[in-house]
Amino acid sequence: MVRANGAVSLRELARVVQTSEVTVRRDVRALEAEGLLDRRHGGAVLPGGFTRESGFPQKSHLATAEKTAIADLAAGLVEEGEAIVVGAGTTTQELARRLARVPGLTVVTNSLLVAQALAHANRVEVVMTGGTLRGSNYALVGSGAEQSLQGLRVSKAFLSGSGLTAERGLSTSNMLSASVDRALVQAASEVVVLADHTKLGTDTMFQTVPTDLVTRLVTDEPPAHDDRAATELQALADQGVQIAVAGASGNPGGDQVPARQQHQQRRDVSLPGPRRGVPGNGLRSASVLGEPPAGAERGRVADMRRR
Repeated sequence: MVRANGAVSLRELARVVQTSEVTVRRDVRALEAEGLLDRRHGGAVLPGGFTRESGFPQKSHLATAEKTAIADLAAGLVEEGEAIVVGAGTTTQELARRLARVPGLTVVTNSLLVAQALAHANRVEVVMTGGTLRGSNYALVGSGAEQSLQGLRVSKAFLSGSGLTAERGLSTSNMLSASVDRALVQAASEVVVLADHTKLGTDTMFQTVPTDLVTRLVTDEPPAHDDRAATELQALADQGVQIAVAGASGNPGGDQVPARQQHQQRRDVSLPGPRRGVPGNGLRSASVLGEPPAGAERGRVADMRRR
């Protein structure tokens, strides 16, 4: 389980192997003596680190065009004079670079990369949490970060993660990062998840945002052959998540969004059923952003329109 997820909790281990936490703790101690894992408070991790997830240098070169397109769309959700929180991640770093142009903005973050992107923005105030630096993603985590967020209230939280499913919502493979992300969510009236199509349908160990707390998903258009991502998008929409899609898959390996994507047309798609806790007329809107398909509509888009 540690090799698969990067980290496990003693409670989860006890549930899976159907024994007591006392027994699990003893076995974990024996496995640590053999050099197979490292013990941490309340759980165990791979030797020499907290998780098996890729570090920032590796992540920064993955899905760069998709992250750029997602950041462009997400920046359009932020208004002048707002107060928001922005979590750690390479996609949220891209978002921060665009937020530097929003006057009167206040950004609360636990990410050194987000703060650095906004450091020279004259009209943006940056507030950093406390906490312990986690070097793999340049984020502040731990009780210090969580306590500094208590009593905070902002309009929106922008978060990324390791995976997103309709069943469990947003998740990550690191226990400390998950705890801080949950604290960020508690501070916000709306939660906006930034996730490229490779994370759709992926479920990692620690849940950060359950699906019913996700207000909006900003993602890129999955490739035509990616049935898993398309199915997950529809399942998220069925649960009331507003979805904004950027058609960045046409240039998956580049560093810039193609020119045709810089002038995207917006289409509103009505999806049946009320969102829990949100008053309305029984309809919820999924905003699909991208260039209209040439010729016949793709089956997935057509299906969403019919719904």
